[in-house]
Amino acid sequence: MSAPPLDILTVTLNPTIDLSTSVAAVVAGPKLRCAVPQIDPGGGGINVARAVRLLGGTARALVAVGGVAGDEIVTLLAEQGVATVALRAPGDTRQSFAVTDRATGQQFRFVLPGPLWHPADVEGAMAAILGAVREGGLVVLSGSQPPGVPADLPLRLAARLKGRVRLLVDTSGDSLRAVAAGGDVAPWCLRMDDVEAAELAGRPLIEADDSAAFASELVARGVAEVVIIARGADGGVLAARGLRLHGRSAKVEVVSKIGAGDSFVGAFVLSIARGEGPEAALRHGNAAASAAVMTEATRLCRLVDVERLLPECVVAAL
Repeated sequence: MSAPPLDILTVTLNPTIDLSTSVAAVVAGPKLRCAVPQIDPGGGGINVARAVRLLGGTARALVAVGGVAGDEIVTLLAEQGVATVALRAPGDTRQSFAVTDRATGQQFRFVLPGPLWHPADVEGAMAAILGAVREGGLVVLSGSQPPGVPADLPLRLAARLKGRVRLLVDTSGDSLRAVAAGGDVAPWCLRMDDVEAAELAGRPLIEADDSAAFASELVARGVAEVVIIARGADGGVLAARGLRLHGRSAKVEVVSKIGAGDSFVGAFVLSIARGEGPEAALRHGNAAASAAVMTEATRLCRLVDVERLLPECVVAAL
């Protein structure tokens, strides 16, 4: 009898209600009549937990929520079968707005900053995370951090979770730079996209070999045990000690890129939770990302598409 999957806890400190719609054309001046909006709970960790659920797994979502929009997030997650650990945020949950120009297919995304946090709020969140983790499980810290949260929060969290769980960090901006600079304790896994990686490297990362070389540099410096760099339509690379992998994406028609990264992370951690190795996890992640870009607006991957695309997502050692 196989062992049960490891527990997956996602952490979203800056969630949002995602509103997505379309208009005939985006032009300045006149009122733009929008189509009926799609409404989804949003934020990196939330989307990762949703993706895990869509792929047949189970994840708990720790979410900092406040106000009417925060209550709506909890309700929407419950309707989608995602168990929520609600943390009271210091202000109202934000909203984000995505508009597709039907004439060109271009997508315009407007993202609000979220409420301002203070040191006591950060400590409260730390305590909530520590109280929610289950020994030996997986924790995913994903998405932007609210205003006022220190950039080194992922490193602080890694230090407090050391020896208890494996922490995957998928962040951006100052937080990503703080993790990449290294600390006394590193997360288990760090994920970024190719643009972020090139900025950190200070050089173009044209080929998969270039990305893999930089990911290996980060591993050698102790930034994380595993580093993943997404390369868009080219798939992505994964580096660990003594290991460099390039996983290819499936060839699909791109409808919307929203949710591709979170779908990747959801499939990746679910594969790891089920006891599979990095090669299988990378394949599943790339298949989920490919499936996600086939769906409209803020919709994520679909299991039927992931299973169909999986054979195309070949992984090779570099």
